[in-house]
Amino acid sequence: MNPPHDGFARRPLPAGLVTALGELLGDRFTTSQAVRDHHGRDESAFPPAPPDAVAFPESTAEVAEIVRRCAAHGVPMIPFGAGTSLEGHVLAVHGGVAIDLARMNRVLAVHPDDLDATVEAGVTRLALNAALRDSGLFFPIDPGADATLGGMAATRASGTNAVRYGTMRENVLALTVVLASGEVVRTGTRARKSAAGYDLTRLFVGSEGTLGIITELTVRLHPQPEALAAAVCRFPSVRAAVETVIRTIQLGIPVARCELLDAATIGAINRHAKLALAEAATVFFEFHGSPAAVKEQAETVQAVAADAGGAGFEWATTPEARTRLWTARHQAYFACLGLRPNCRVVSTDVCVPISRLADCIAATEEDVAATRARIVARSPAAGLPVTLLGHIGDGNFHLGINVDTANPVEVEEAERLNERLVARAIAMGGTSTGEHGIGLGKLDFLEAEHGSAVAVMRALKTALDPQGLLNPGKVLRAT
Repeated sequence: MNPPHDGFARRPLPAGLVTALGELLGDRFTTSQAVRDHHGRDESAFPPAPPDAVAFPESTAEVAEIVRRCAAHGVPMIPFGAGTSLEGHVLAVHGGVAIDLARMNRVLAVHPDDLDATVEAGVTRLALNAALRDSGLFFPIDPGADATLGGMAATRASGTNAVRYGTMRENVLALTVVLASGEVVRTGTRARKSAAGYDLTRLFVGSEGTLGIITELTVRLHPQPEALAAAVCRFPSVRAAVETVIRTIQLGIPVARCELLDAATIGAINRHAKLALAEAATVFFEFHGSPAAVKEQAETVQAVAADAGGAGFEWATTPEARTRLWTARHQAYFACLGLRPNCRVVSTDVCVPISRLADCIAATEEDVAATRARIVARSPAAGLPVTLLGHIGDGNFHLGINVDTANPVEVEEAERLNERLVARAIAMGGTSTGEHGIGLGKLDFLEAEHGSAVAVMRALKTALDPQGLLNPGKVLRAT
């Protein structure tokens, strides 16, 4: 899995910039190989690509000054959060300076009456919820990893709670952003709606660090539900599980979480988390609300599931049981990685309209079986474990393709499997990425999905970053 090459030249850092950033930041600027290596990898299947240096700002003003000095020398800049992305977003494929925002980790203000909070970009979702523990509020966006809020906004993250609470797009009210020139702009307000001018907040949410560097966010908060209940239900097939979820959504049942795991994924998390779930197509449900509402939702979903052959509803109502269940779900990526040591997992990320979900998954399962057969025919010693899981309440699912990157047959077949999956999703009115973003891995898919609209995106990029220094090579190919 090699990152695409787009002709952007890599050159050593100018000595003048090294001196200037060293004077500005002291020991918070480093060219240490170990630190650079740490900032040159993420959870994607791409090989590491370390930056030439790493800066650790502690304020928006410092970020702006770093950007101004890098821009003066024509040096690329890569915003870095927690390094948990799956599409190569933080890889410094053209060199430059990684700007690590981890030290900008203050919760600046919480407004309980208005249900919002303002935080620095390096605050992680778990840290924010820890700060909110006694307020009766919580921040619901849960991509699994303990990602930073700035990184989550930059990639338009979502996760397990999106079916009820939405994604980062719906939960970011305002931003502070450093532009490629070093200018600081503030987008949006704490008001719940506005008709004033272009919606710049939504422009930067999902821009993957290519239009500006997010340094502060104002986010929506939600009341902690009075009651919560989680359940696991197994099904005779993936299609039966998906059809149950489709029916649940179409009935308007406000399920909070709705996660599909196929038999292979269940087997992997059983071994990884030491669970004993039946190895069958399984849906994890969670219900939020008043005790009466939760009871009614659960009973209705259980009846819908029974009509589709669902069985073995197992309830987790204590905090400890729910935590164990959802921790296992969140660790599914690493559990699948453990199926085949010394290999890499390519994680796909399509999303389709809910009415097309069952057909898309069924066709994908057939394609996976055919791919495995071809691999065995071409390279008898090869194998390709593939797992399927997803946030199917909003039509989003993933394949975890466990690839031996030293085997060219597996690499080729994995890439073709992903290409066919994306083409299938787009043909069904869907998208190449429901939550992971474009990064390095989906550049061609963006063209296929948006056509001439990509030219509009390129015009925005050129207007805001004329030198092409902000996270170059991501989202749009350099020209």
